[in-house]
Amino acid sequence: MDEQSRMYELEFPAPQLTSPEGEGPVLVHGLEGFADAGHAVRLATTHLRESLETELVASFAVDELIDYRSRRPLMTFKADHFSDYAEPELNLYALIDEAGTPFLLLAGAEPDLKWERFITAVRLLAEQFGVRRTIGLNAIPMAIPHTRPLAVTAHSTNKDLIAGHHRWSGELQVPAGVSSLLEYRMGQHGHESVGFSVHVPHYLAQTDYPAAAETLLTNVAEVGGLELSLQALGEAAARVREQIDEHIEDNAEVLGVVHALERQYDSYVAAQEQQTSPLPTDESLPTGEEIGAEFERFLAEYDRRGAGPGGDLPGPDDGGTGDGGFGEFDPDDGDDSAPR
Repeated sequence: MDEQSRMYELEFPAPQLTSPEGEGPVLVHGLEGFADAGHAVRLATTHLRESLETELVASFAVDELIDYRSRRPLMTFKADHFSDYAEPELNLYALIDEAGTPFLLLAGAEPDLKWERFITAVRLLAEQFGVRRTIGLNAIPMAIPHTRPLAVTAHSTNKDLIAGHHRWSGELQVPAGVSSLLEYRMGQHGHESVGFSVHVPHYLAQTDYPAAAETLLTNVAEVGGLELSLQALGEAAARVREQIDEHIEDNAEVLGVVHALERQYDSYVAAQEQQTSPLPTDESLPTGEEIGAEFERFLAEYDRRGAGPGGDLPGPDDGGTGDGGFGEFDPDDGDDSAPR
């Protein structure tokens, strides 16, 4: 057994992954922890697993890949004993889309350790299962308003796959993530690889933002040739948008920041029909520190009203969610769409 295969445990028998047309599957990878603003990656992968027929294919050895001290898992303490432990997971799943087409999903915690060995293991699994294309999911915080359409930056080893999509202008260096390195390494080995980075209003980066997950999966469906039902995410996005608007409408400072972002966004779009950079550059745009300070004051005000520790915003049914935002979206919480 080679070192890469020791990083995971395969389920048997292996699923049938050839499409009715005889094509190999696409592999969607969404890893939580680094580029997951608005929890969009987690929301997207959870939606896929809970809305489609899902089968476990391989389980990765998280003890080999996760530094627990840098990202400590949560435990539940109840009265006089520990009652639960949220064990990190990193798994490969086989899913069937609405049209009966199989595809693979790599989801869970982003590895802290052994990136290259992990990526090699994923590549070899992709080759073993005849994967024809990999699609990566990322979500990055940007100084943009929640009242405007979400932009997506597309990147790929095959430019034809992202023709017509928004691309970054120029060159820059960014901190690496496992998803981006996987995309790069797959391309080096001759595999077709594409990724989408949705831009999330950075004042909503720490809360569940279903609109970003819906945007990611819309792009996945298009490039992957998949039929995905996104109704639950769309309904949740509408509810969260309504909550956000309600929370800010009576706060003049926060509303002023949002309006400033809107003016900047609109003037930029009007000036450049062919958008090549995801952010406007007008000097009148508030800085990240200014926006953050306004929203910290906003959140602190809700904290004083009993919204919960850390300035959590109240959920739709109570005084606070305790989850750092407008509530975690659960597609199976009763009406199949509402955040809680």
